[in-house]
Amino acid sequence: MTPRRTPAAAGPRVAVVGAGSWGTTFGKILADGGAQVTMWARRPELAQEIAEAKRNSKYLPGINLPRAMNATHELARAMEGVDQVFLSVPSQSLRENLKAVRPLIEGRDIPVVSLMKGVERTTGLRMSQVIEQELRCDPGLIAVASGPNLALEIAREQPTAAVIASRSQETADAVARAARNSYFRSFVNTDVIGTEFGGVLKNLIAVAIGIVDGVGYGENTKASIITRGLVEMTDFAVANGAHPETLQGLAGLGDLIATCQSPLSRNNTAGRLLGQGYSFQDVVKQMQQTAEGLASVAPILQLAHEAEVHMPIVEQVKMVLDGRMDPRDIAPHLTTDDDTPQGERTNHGQADGGGALRRAFQRAFDQFRHGGRGAGGDRS
Repeated sequence: MTPRRTPAAAGPRVAVVGAGSWGTTFGKILADGGAQVTMWARRPELAQEIAEAKRNSKYLPGINLPRAMNATHELARAMEGVDQVFLSVPSQSLRENLKAVRPLIEGRDIPVVSLMKGVERTTGLRMSQVIEQELRCDPGLIAVASGPNLALEIAREQPTAAVIASRSQETADAVARAARNSYFRSFVNTDVIGTEFGGVLKNLIAVAIGIVDGVGYGENTKASIITRGLVEMTDFAVANGAHPETLQGLAGLGDLIATCQSPLSRNNTAGRLLGQGYSFQDVVKQMQQTAEGLASVAPILQLAHEAEVHMPIVEQVKMVLDGRMDPRDIAPHLTTDDDTPQGERTNHGQADGGGALRRAFQRAFDQFRHGGRGAGGDRS
């Protein structure tokens, strides 16, 4: 099925489910692009502040929201007559929220867009997979958004770009047209797996960067982790069906750089607290918003084990989280546990020496040779 079209002059009617920093920021992106936006907030007082004062003082202090941006705490009202639905709730509560969303949009061919960057802890499923399971909708109507998207910077209208991915090119294009304005540019691809895993995996590397930052290590250490972290991200994503070029784009390298280097990053902040000696439980208590990387470490490592992908940086992050490694010991063990020289392009412990990456390139070449459209990359 293809998404129902909306006259360009009117702008699409959209609902954003979740009024945290990223959900509210994306609502602002859409409203500034001409969409008619209704935010859904769980707390009535937050919905009232957004609707009447055009502020979200808890999550986006100092930001004025568009006058045309509305909000409600009643989910049914937010869903009335919408052309697109954007989901921005904590990944571990997505399934519960979708049970409430489903009867409100059932039978309507509208795009449903994930703004979340996590995997479900109990199943290891990506957010688009959870959406497909719970809404039982056409997979071609599901899209995901990712990229270097630090909410407060975008809310301040600092120029940035993102990528919208869907199995359906038409769905990706429709969502990208809505999520586009003078300060925000949306590119598109059809590699949903790579786009989602890029957004998930960079959080784990950002936690590692935060840890070594909290310990007091310098730029060489952080640059080494970022670079080797990208290798881990690419190896893992490709082994799970992603296109390698997606990890070199906005959803991979772009998001990795932004998340690792910015104090606005929740995952970087969580790692920094761990590096300063706080326990995992203390970090969770101190964080006002969800750091998705903390919840994603265990399921990602389980998926890596099943795919026979070695992820030493992520493994060491888990050891710190579990209290089995002193944060100061994470950097000297960047990517190896012995003195055997390694090639730079892959991780020690992979039996095929990077064969998964080569096979992915071969798949892309074969697809091109037979006239198929490439699924990776960030195309405008």
